Amino acid sequence: MSNAPIGVFDSGVGGLSILRQLRILLPEEDVLFFADQGHVPYGPRPLDEVRRFSIGLARFLIDQGAKLIVVACNTASAAALKELRAAFPSTPFVGMEPAVKPAAEQTRTRTVGVLATPATFQGELFASVVERFAQGVRVLPQTLPGLVERIEAGDLDGPETRHIVQAAVRPLVAQGADTLVLACTHYPFVIPAIAEAAGPGVQVIDPSPAIARQAARLLEERGLRANHDHHGQITFLTSGDPARLREMAQRLINEAGPARPASWDSSGSALRLDG
Repeated sequence: MSNAPIGVFDSGVGGLSILRQLRILLPEEDVLFFADQGHVPYGPRPLDEVRRFSIGLARFLIDQGAKLIVVACNTASAAALKELRAAFPSTPFVGMEPAVKPAAEQTRTRTVGVLATPATFQGELFASVVERFAQGVRVLPQTLPGLVERIEAGDLDGPETRHIVQAAVRPLVAQGADTLVLACTHYPFVIPAIAEAAGPGVQVIDPSPAIARQAARLLEERGLRANHDHHGQITFLTSGDPARLREMAQRLINEAGPARPASWDSSGSALRLDG
């Protein structure tokens, strides 16, 4: 048993979709949730830069006592998951892997669309997942430029958001995709817009519940679960505006908690708490 917190990080509010599932499955666990909003979005950034941020975030959360870290960001997982496990071998990590396997198993048309950021498609992880799990299935990668920024701004269903979604989703459906994989943690917050653009008969796969289950499995295996009578608390941390993050957490997943600012050093490699 361990009442030390779980650490969760993302470039912004997308990781709240993972936090929502963690709270459902592991309500007894304390969570440190870090949104690197000073650097959002990660998607267009070079992989080595995202890797540097990810290592800095993981080190910070471990220094704050995190017993397990969820990399609640597909871009960061693609860029850095292997390096994080090598750099911090005593800390278990749960990363985001595009849900190509269940999509390949469920598609009827043998055509699957994957919605993600450019950096996610550039990493070795995506190519590996497709090679392992999508034999005989056509996988269509699709980016949605500007969508992360719209979600960060709280625009989940406005005209601009709908336009971005429709421009990405409709060509996939036109090519026969009957299954869409959400490979960015921001995207579950616009599932209604994605489903509307895709039309009936197209399923949308949100990997968030599977990530929470994997975190629970690792905690159980390592004897790290918190006491079941403990009421887990969330502490929000951000390199952006704490009040804004707190507001978005309340709006998007109906969770509340203190929010604290943190600052990067000039090299973008290390963080410190402000105040």
